[in-house]
Amino acid sequence: MKKIFLLATLLAGMATAACAQDYRFDPPWNTPPASKVMFTVPGVDNVPDLYGDINDPQLVIFFAGNQFMCIDELITAFKAAYPQYTRVFAETLPPGILAQQLIGGSLTIGNMRITLQPDVYTAGKSRITQMQPYFSDTVAYAHNRLAIMTPAGNPAQVHSLQDLGKPHVRVSMPNPEWEGIGKRIEEAFIKAGGTALQQQIMHTKVKDSTTFLTQIHHRQSPMRILYHQSDAAPVWYSEAYYQQKAGHPVTLIPIPDEHNITATYMAGQLKNAPHPQAAADFMTFIVSAKAKEIYRSFGFR
Repeated sequence: MKKIFLLATLLAGMATAACAQDYRFDPPWNTPPASKVMFTVPGVDNVPDLYGDINDPQLVIFFAGNQFMCIDELITAFKAAYPQYTRVFAETLPPGILAQQLIGGSLTIGNMRITLQPDVYTAGKSRITQMQPYFSDTVAYAHNRLAIMTPAGNPAQVHSLQDLGKPHVRVSMPNPEWEGIGKRIEEAFIKAGGTALQQQIMHTKVKDSTTFLTQIHHRQSPMRILYHQSDAAPVWYSEAYYQQKAGHPVTLIPIPDEHNITATYMAGQLKNAPHPQAAADFMTFIVSAKAKEIYRSFGFR
């Protein structure tokens, strides 16, 4: 009987270890704010793209999701520069989803409905330009370029954008429908291999499921690479740089300038910002030397 009990205990321990192993790279990759009760369950109760104080915030910021790695240091530095603000709430969902939330007035994740309106919205230059009537002020504050992320060691031997068109290479690709980066990557495909390469990756390979279109690129693509569900993912350089910085087993493949694109990040203060002074203060902070230092440290330009 004792042997049976010991065997059951051993098997339970192995199952727990295997479960932990299954989720070993799961977000949140940021540092959660301290609370009396810390309850995050990988794969079940884990909301990595909502940050800070959702109750009575003094400032609400919608960040294009691929900036998630900067949030901890950015918000900490902002609070240090403007100590009157202690409760800040931020979202780092895809910019197209955030735009729909801004215009529609609400967003539901799981069973939670959020009706907070942003004071500041950040995204790529083209989307900010399209939404110009919503803003009282806009400013450019950072730049980025593309890279390719692969599992450590690059087992599929992907060395260029052209290699993503090969039939055996499984690609994780942001859906251009709501991810601004998707359209920019398609521009890079055309630079590297013409419309034939773009059609191969975005149509032929989507149909045969060797190109996977993500719903939330800055989370799904790294996770698909880390769990070996995809062989390569075109991403912002900062995303691959961050995964390496975090010690995750990925390889960053640079893309030459002639096939690359440059993205400009812009922030817009909403005309109907619920906290106009806080919004104005954040707009000043985002172009400060400290903010630029933080963005550079995560691979932005």
